[in-house]
Amino acid sequence: MNLFTTPAFFAGLALSLSLIMAIGPQNAHVMRMGLRREHLWLTVAICVVTDVTLIAVGVGGLAQLGGLSAKWLGALTGAGAVLLFLYGAQAMQRFVRPAAPAGSSIASEPETAMSRRRAVWLALAMSWLNPHAWLDTAVLMGTASLAYAQPDNAVFGLGAAAGSVLWFVALGVAMWSLGSRLKAPWIWRALDGLVALMMWGTALWLLAGLV
Repeated sequence: MNLFTTPAFFAGLALSLSLIMAIGPQNAHVMRMGLRREHLWLTVAICVVTDVTLIAVGVGGLAQLGGLSAKWLGALTGAGAVLLFLYGAQAMQRFVRPAAPAGSSIASEPETAMSRRRAVWLALAMSWLNPHAWLDTAVLMGTASLAYAQPDNAVFGLGAAAGSVLWFVALGVAMWSLGSRLKAPWIWRALDGLVALMMWGTALWLLAGLV
């Protein structure tokens, strides 16, 4: 039997893509790194490894345990909201006071270059402290895998993991291609403003769910 032609594999692939395509903190971070052409593939790799790990946790055991407890979910949500507020503040600061002078590309300014270590920490934070990533992968996909008996539940997980890989690689390629064409500073400034509002809005939505 070819695992990649089974209904369980395509069900996992379709669910993964439908959940991950929403523009959230993780996707927004990949988009920015791609447009800046800074540590893009390192960021993509961290996002993919995180998603695959969380999918494995969900399919392999978390769903059988009934998902995350209310206490852990609340702590994760609170930590994620704080992260989003801080990241949104950084983006808003870049929007209000852009580092690059008029007519130059932000991506080419030496003072705005991001170190490899900072890129790793940001990607890890956006992945592991992102409540949406946990809910979409470990909880929702883990629960959905219960519809399949062994070994089809593992095939479902493989399909979900394949969806994550396909999405982040495609997003990285698209943003890398656009990054070579988008040179106007106002585009970068508009992106920072959009990211800031989206991050703050997501954080408020998460905190409202705790009330």
